Amino acid sequence: MNAQLTLTRLVTILRDPGAVRDLSLADWDLLVRLARVASLEGRLQAVIKAAGVLSEVPPAPRRHLDAACTLADRQHTMLRWEVARIHEALAGAGIPVLLLKGGAYVMAGLPCAPGRQFSDLDVMVPQPQLQTAEQHLFVHGWVCEGYDAYDQTYYRRWMHELPPLTHMRRKSVLDVHHTILPPTARLRPDPQKLWSAAVPLDGFPGLHVLAPTDMVLHSATHLFHDGELENGLRDLVDLDALLRHFAERDPGFWEQLTARAFEMDLARPLYYALRYGREFLATPVPDSVYVRLAPARPAAPLRAVMDALFRRGLRPHHWSCDGPLSGTARWWLYVRSHYLRMPLRLLLPHLVRKAIKERRAGKREQPEP
Repeated sequence: MNAQLTLTRLVTILRDPGAVRDLSLADWDLLVRLARVASLEGRLQAVIKAAGVLSEVPPAPRRHLDAACTLADRQHTMLRWEVARIHEALAGAGIPVLLLKGGAYVMAGLPCAPGRQFSDLDVMVPQPQLQTAEQHLFVHGWVCEGYDAYDQTYYRRWMHELPPLTHMRRKSVLDVHHTILPPTARLRPDPQKLWSAAVPLDGFPGLHVLAPTDMVLHSATHLFHDGELENGLRDLVDLDALLRHFAERDPGFWEQLTARAFEMDLARPLYYALRYGREFLATPVPDSVYVRLAPARPAAPLRAVMDALFRRGLRPHHWSCDGPLSGTARWWLYVRSHYLRMPLRLLLPHLVRKAIKERRAGKREQPEP
C-alpha cells in the first residue's frame, strides 16, 4: 500500500469504519504504524468499536488498537482526577476555570473524546486572577520547574499562559492560560467574550467549557495559528467531529459560527480549518459558509502558498507520508506561527537566543571522546 493510499485508508476508516473489511494484514501493518504516529490509534479503535465491526479486525492489529484505547481510557480517568483536584484548589478561592481542548472534550462527553490521547491538561483563568490561581495551585503541589529567568520572563510578559506547571507527586502537567492567543499576536480575540458565553460543567461549580462556536474557533486557532502540527491530523479530526456534532444539534450553528468568527477576530483560522477539513476529511461544510467567510479568505497567491504548506504539514510525521519538501513545509509553518505570535522586534532576538541555547544544550549532551 503506497503512502497516499495509506493516509486515504486511515481517513476513510475514521469516516466509514466498515472499510476495515477490505484491509489485508500488510495494509494493517502500515496503517497501525501511521495511526500511532498521528496519535489516532485510540481514536481508530473507538470508531471501529462504536460501529460494531471490531470483530472484523485481525487479532494482531486489534491487540495494538485495544492497547491504545486502554491507554486512552486510563488517561481519561487520570484527567478526571486532575480536574477534580484543580476544582478543589481553585473553586474555594472563587477563581472560575475554563477547560480547554482535550480536557474539555472528555469532561463534556463530546464525540471526539473516545480514544483520544493527550499528555497535559489546558485550563484558562481570568487574567486579573492569574497570580492568585498560580499561588493556590502551588499550595496544592503544582510547581514551575526547569525554566530559567529568561523563559520565565518570556512566558509571563509576552505569552498567553504561564510556564507549564508540573505536580510534584503525580507529575501531571498543567498549562494555565489567561487568553487563547498571546497579547502580541496579530489576531486579538477578547477573552471576556469567551467567559461570557462559557457553559458551566455539571457537578463542578465554577468549572466551565467553551460554548460550541468558541470551542471550534479555539481548536481552529490552536491548529492554524499556533503552528503545533505534530498532531495536526488528529486536531483536524477533532475539528471535523466537533463541526459535525454541533451542526447536527443546532440548525443555526453554521451562521452562528461564522458571525462569531468575525466578532472574535478569528475568521482566518476558521477559513483554514474548514478548507482543509473538507479536503482531508470531507467535512460537510455548506457552500454558504464559504460565501460568508469570503472577506477572511487570503488572496490567491497566498492561498496557493498555504495550500502547498498545509497539505504537507498536516500529514502525519511518518516516512510513508513524507515527501521531498515535507520538512521544509513544517519549518516554514513553524516560522509562520512565531511570526503571527510576536512582532519582529521581539521575535528575532527570541529566536536567536533560543537557537544559541539549543546549540549549547546539544554540545553538553555530546559524550566526551
